[in-house]
Amino acid sequence: MRTGSWCLAVALVLLTACSSADRAPRLMNLRAGADGPDEFAILPPKALANPTDMTALPEPTPGGANLTDPTPLADAIVALGGKPQGGGTAVDGALVTYAGRNGIAPDIRAALAAEDLKFRQTHRGKPLERLFLRTVYYQVYADFALNAEEELARWRAAGVATPSAPPSGAKP
Repeated sequence: MRTGSWCLAVALVLLTACSSADRAPRLMNLRAGADGPDEFAILPPKALANPTDMTALPEPTPGGANLTDPTPLADAIVALGGKPQGGGTAVDGALVTYAGRNGIAPDIRAALAAEDLKFRQTHRGKPLERLFLRTVYYQVYADFALNAEEELARWRAAGVATPSAPPSGAKP
């Protein structure tokens, strides 16, 4: 009887080891064939604000815009120094022209995905890592990682002002 329960336990362990569940996170699994989430499709709503004048609130319209709806294009224009409304000002046009001075690629996501796939296929990691679905994401892209402290020191040594960075010698 003891041998039968021991064999049953071993059989259960072997069956669970053969499960098809992903052991590595989907985004980190370089063999994953499915597309990951679109990081630009998720936009948090704007914060609620209590207006100073309640009579200035817009009339609610079914299917219309909400004051808390995200407006990424308008927010980006304001962040880059443009006017929040009235699109088409000379400043905004100059900014768009300057940003596209080297041309634009409308299929940039597809092109980058193809280049990334080709790169990952040539840098796949060791055979045992692939066999046991161990993520090699960080190893594959280690040469492309940016060390923020070294980069900040390089820019400061070049004499570039870095007002948004912590002061020299500051500890996080």
